[in-house]
Amino acid sequence: MRLTTKGRFAVTAMLDIALYEADKPVTLAGISERQSISLSYLEQLFSRLRKQGLVSSVRGPGGGYRIAKAHQDISVSDIITAVDEQIDATQCGGSENCHDDGRCMTHELWASLNGKILDYLSGVSLGDMVEMQRKKGAGTVVFAPRKCGSEATVAA
Repeated sequence: MRLTTKGRFAVTAMLDIALYEADKPVTLAGISERQSISLSYLEQLFSRLRKQGLVSSVRGPGGGYRIAKAHQDISVSDIITAVDEQIDATQCGGSENCHDDGRCMTHELWASLNGKILDYLSGVSLGDMVEMQRKKGAGTVVFAPRKCGSEATVAA
C-alpha cells in the first residue's frame, strides 16, 4: 500500500492551518517550521489544494492560507486525493493485470481493502481531527470515524 509523504504531509498541513487560522491566514513558513516539512514541498502541495478548492490564499503582508470550506465538509480522503495521492493496495493499480495480464488470485482481497480504507478516510473530517487534537492537546489523537464502529489511535 502506498500512502506516501505527499498525502501525509497534506493532511498534516491542513490540520495545522485549521488549528492556527483563527486570527489570520497561516503562512507556509509557519507550517514548515511547526511541522518540519520543506517549504518548497508545501508550495507544491498547496498549489494542488488551492486548485481543488480546499484552501484559499491571501496575498500581501499578513497573507497566507485559510481553509476554504467548513472543516466538517472536508474529509481526509478529500485532502489526499486533492494532491493526486492514490491509496491502492493492489499490485496492479486496479487495472486487473497483475498476473499474466489477468487478475491475480488475491485481487479481490486487496481491492476490498482499498474500499475499507477509503470508507474510513472519508468518514474522518478535518473538523473531527481539529476537535480531537484540541481535546488531547499535542499528544495522542483518537479518531472514531462516523462510518465505522471501531476506533484507531494515532500518535501525533
